Amino acid sequence: MPATRNSLLSQLSTAVLFLAALLWLVPLVWMVLIAIRPPQQPINQGNIFFGSNSVADCQHDLCTAVGTLSADNFSDVFDAVPWGKQYINTLIFVFGTLAVQLVTITLAGYAFARMRFRGKSFLFIIVLTQLMIPTAILIIPNFATIRALNLRGTLWALMLPYFGSAFGTFMLRQTFRQVPRDLEDAARIDGCSWVGILRHVYIPPSVPALVSFSLVSISAHWNEFLWPLIITNNNTRPLTIGLTQILQTSESGAAYGQIGAAVLIVIAPLIVLFLLFQRQFINSFVSSGVK
Repeated sequence: MPATRNSLLSQLSTAVLFLAALLWLVPLVWMVLIAIRPPQQPINQGNIFFGSNSVADCQHDLCTAVGTLSADNFSDVFDAVPWGKQYINTLIFVFGTLAVQLVTITLAGYAFARMRFRGKSFLFIIVLTQLMIPTAILIIPNFATIRALNLRGTLWALMLPYFGSAFGTFMLRQTFRQVPRDLEDAARIDGCSWVGILRHVYIPPSVPALVSFSLVSISAHWNEFLWPLIITNNNTRPLTIGLTQILQTSESGAAYGQIGAAVLIVIAPLIVLFLLFQRQFINSFVSSGVK
């Protein structure tokens, strides 16, 4: 009986998770279908996704039994926003920030995990308080700092507030503390400096934690909106600001097809990244002990 009950509970939990996944996919499916709907047809006309499927409405070669498919929304969106420049700005922002973060959180995590210095616990508590401070509260002091440094409108201004990460420091500290200290002692006997110890003893077993942090950092900064809106200009805008430009170009209200096409253009790299690294993403959190 217990085995049967466990089997039923497992099947029930699987069914619930499957339904939750389908529910999560509904907005994405809606966005895809509304983006390839002919833009000239109102949303309440014909098929809710593809519009009318009459022969007169088929202005393209690709017509199906359910209606007409159209790429007009994507072409209109590409004409309205300089996506190429904004993609380059976003890639520099996201991966430039990540490169610096990997260095800072590794050094800080090692210092808090293995080094001994006065006030270490108190300083670590101060670092962790960053996790409890809403990002919006820091916008004014960050803006004042960027203006004092005369960096407003540059990609450096976009990246500078994110060079440190309390979450990454905490993750690396917990990961480094799981490494046996005997390995460090053996490396010191062999003549390794603290840099060599960090490189050969601590970093190799911490790769899963670094991968998980990298994926979280990429996703968070790819979707960043408020800080780029305040600190950038037309030459340094990232992709998220391009979405607001699509909203501003519509003269007759919300153009849902264009909005859906623009959102797909912005989130497509994140979807591909998750599909390629979903197993590593899940395993990295499990192996690093972050729940």
